[in-house]
Amino acid sequence: MVQQQGENSCDCLVIGAGWMGLHAARRYAELNSQSSVVLVDAGRIGNNASGRCMGFVIDLAHNPRKRDFLEDIKGNNEELFVNREGIEYIRSAVEEYGVDCDWDPQGKFHSAATDLGVKDLQNFASALDRLGQNYSWVEKPEMQAMTGSKHYIKALHHPGTILLQPAKYLKNATRQLPANVMVHENTPITAIQFGTSRHICETPNGRIAAGKVIICTAGYLTRFGFFENRAIPLYTFASMTRQLTPAELAQVGNRHTYGLIPANSFGTTVRRTADNRLFLRNVYAYATNFKTSTQDVMRARIQQQVAFDRRWPALSSIGFEASWGGLLTLAQNGGMVFGELTSNVFGAAFCNGTGVARGAAFGKAVAELAAGQSSPVIDILQKRAVPSRPYPKLVTALGVRFLTALRFKQAGDEV
Repeated sequence: MVQQQGENSCDCLVIGAGWMGLHAARRYAELNSQSSVVLVDAGRIGNNASGRCMGFVIDLAHNPRKRDFLEDIKGNNEELFVNREGIEYIRSAVEEYGVDCDWDPQGKFHSAATDLGVKDLQNFASALDRLGQNYSWVEKPEMQAMTGSKHYIKALHHPGTILLQPAKYLKNATRQLPANVMVHENTPITAIQFGTSRHICETPNGRIAAGKVIICTAGYLTRFGFFENRAIPLYTFASMTRQLTPAELAQVGNRHTYGLIPANSFGTTVRRTADNRLFLRNVYAYATNFKTSTQDVMRARIQQQVAFDRRWPALSSIGFEASWGGLLTLAQNGGMVFGELTSNVFGAAFCNGTGVARGAAFGKAVAELAAGQSSPVIDILQKRAVPSRPYPKLVTALGVRFLTALRFKQAGDEV
């Protein structure tokens, strides 16, 4: 998978090889086996926010503090349907093509460390009841035995979520793409000229002429001239330990792997990974011009160390081997981009979180749309509101910083 060079042409060019783009390229190639498909990514596949996420493939996300979460039954059922479509498409790569990714269908544990956190879990349980979802309660002794941590007092286990190693999946799934897909890494699109029959895309070392273009670049879709100034770019941050020794593993519970979702959405997400590491995520920051800084990462690392100290005080002195941030694109109104943007140019963007399952579903669906297909997922996504214009950038940045700092403080020991 080398850089693109020279003059190339294809029937369909997919820009961006994250969760959307990879599955868009796969699906378009499956539906059009005689067509040539080119998939380009500006960097190395898996070495980006898509590959460095927590690896939760979530069927039903939650936000128990959101006022309408309990009320929006239709919206939640549609969300569940779309996300399950994405999960099944990922599952098919694992089962049919042998894509190795540490696939683990154990579900997720919504975990509380405080009485307020327990109330959040009870609100979530009420929503699950109205949706007819199965779940089970995990009490303090079992929770502490599972994690080895005295920090947690209760959890709600919701089946359906898959845990995986995201970079491993993206890299290995790329190798299993249909034979009519050509992949180019380290190939940013530097300019694009949309035409009537062909679109001409400039790269650092050449050009690609394409009959159809599918743009799957998250918030960077706005740089292609669509929905400009609509994105609210956030970074969220994570840190990971080195591989734990046998003695250290004895301190983190009796379960080989687990995924803990915080009861409060501004709390700390935790994974114990298949390769014997602890992986903690918290802190959000507004990303001016889609960028963050090393200073931002290091500030977040301090908060993640606090979370580590709270959960495993006898172990936390080992610190972290690596810390990083990843881009998350939101819209003011929770809207998304999906559909034909101009003649024979298609796009999907603004996941608003839960990017693995949604990304796979959105990518599959936008490829089917580009191929002239229809589906229930396409019908659902085409009815979604498009991203609205946010407040002026300075106001939005200040508002996000104030709100995230307030919510982070209110989360208390859930962090």
